[in-house]
Amino acid sequence: MQLEAVITGKAYRNAAGEQHDVLDKVELSLRSGEVGVLFGPSGCGKSTLLRILSGLDRDYQGHVSRPSQARIGMVFQEPRLLPWRSVEDNIRLAAPGVDEAKLSALFDVLELSAHRSHFPSELSLGLARRVALARALAVEPDFLILDEPLASLDDALAARLRQQIATLIEGRTMLTLLVTHNLDDAVRLGDRLFLLSARPARLLRTHSIDRPRSARSEADIRAIRTDLARLDLPNR
Repeated sequence: MQLEAVITGKAYRNAAGEQHDVLDKVELSLRSGEVGVLFGPSGCGKSTLLRILSGLDRDYQGHVSRPSQARIGMVFQEPRLLPWRSVEDNIRLAAPGVDEAKLSALFDVLELSAHRSHFPSELSLGLARRVALARALAVEPDFLILDEPLASLDDALAARLRQQIATLIEGRTMLTLLVTHNLDDAVRLGDRLFLLSARPARLLRTHSIDRPRSARSEADIRAIRTDLARLDLPNR
């Protein structure tokens, strides 16, 4: 499975009738098994681009090619859990046919086993984010979309969830697309980085990381960050 996109423009008009350009020219491709990262400054249009790539927004110039029957699992910036449903029920509502063994394995990796019967109001933001990730993976997606899943978490919690994400996507044949403005998250999780300008976003460069995630040492991470820093990327 492959994702191909050529976006030549995206704009909207506010209540006063003023036009705001969000995307300029963005061209990207991603293959099954790869983790692509949309990396750019806050407010540049990354989430808008995600909605276009997922098919949620069709009002743009250009085209997107992806398998029409692909199952999509999406983790939004906010967990978006139903407050009147338990953790397990939130997940089973999205994936009613999920195998119990697979669900238990998800809970184990994400440290959610003790929270299956809890309600969203009883969860911290970090736990709620893990439930949203479990829900997206429980549908066994062909295309997994992660919209800043580590935002607003402290460094230690973000590092733990980042490792859990890496564990869960390793070896899966799905397309994975991550949005972030954190360079460390990008180089630790990504296989192909799409570096975007400030709004209206345009693609500055595509940077491939050949070394597998599991084999990247801290020295490798520093070297990749140094290479990217030389590109004089926009402020994050």
